[in-house]
Amino acid sequence: MPKPYPAEFRRGVVAVARKHEAPLAQIAKDFGISEATLHN
Repeated sequence: MPKPYPAEFRRGVVAVARKHEAPLAQIAKDFGISEATLHN
């Protein structure tokens, strides 16, 4: 199982996603994570 992302990274990605300025798929691609990871 891969190591979890650092808490600071997770907070930043979630903050970007909550702004709804781009689709989740694009945000996930930009940050190099899967869309399912972002969705969870």
